Amino acid sequence: MKLTLAATFSAVLMLFGAYSHAQTTKEEFLSKWENSKKFTLDVLAKMPDSGMDYKTDPGAMSFKEQIHHIATSIAGISKNYLKGAEAVPTLDLKTADRAALASYVANCYDYGTATMKALSDADAAEKLDVFGNYVSRRQVMAVLMDHSTHHRGSAIAYLRANGVEPPAFVGF
Repeated sequence: MKLTLAATFSAVLMLFGAYSHAQTTKEEFLSKWENSKKFTLDVLAKMPDSGMDYKTDPGAMSFKEQIHHIATSIAGISKNYLKGAEAVPTLDLKTADRAALASYVANCYDYGTATMKALSDADAAEKLDVFGNYVSRRQVMAVLMDHSTHHRGSAIAYLRANGVEPPAFVGF
């Protein structure tokens, strides 16, 4: 009985210990966010000009639209849900070249960074309705990271479909 109780108690302590270490500070998040920016720009740089309009399906976004969508979402969601400044980066994708798209991506990530840094702990914890979900701004930040990863993953698949080796993943 004592052994079972001790084992249960140890398991509970390990679970709580793992949970407490699983939390990410704002500084840790922003460091990973900067990696996301660099990785997205590296993926963009790898695609040859001939593949910028490549789509896996007529109804899918093109490679450059995937990259643009990442950046536009960062700016729009940061402005509307993370208390971002009124002036957001913009880009006319139809007339933009690769350099302009890369600059736009960098500017949107930087806008997101500035917006997230400006959030107080109370602001980050505040819950609001986001696309029909009642979540904290901290959760919105996490969704922005997930969203960027999702669309960058699609862009990486587009690289591979065009015979291009994607950049290596750097986790930290």
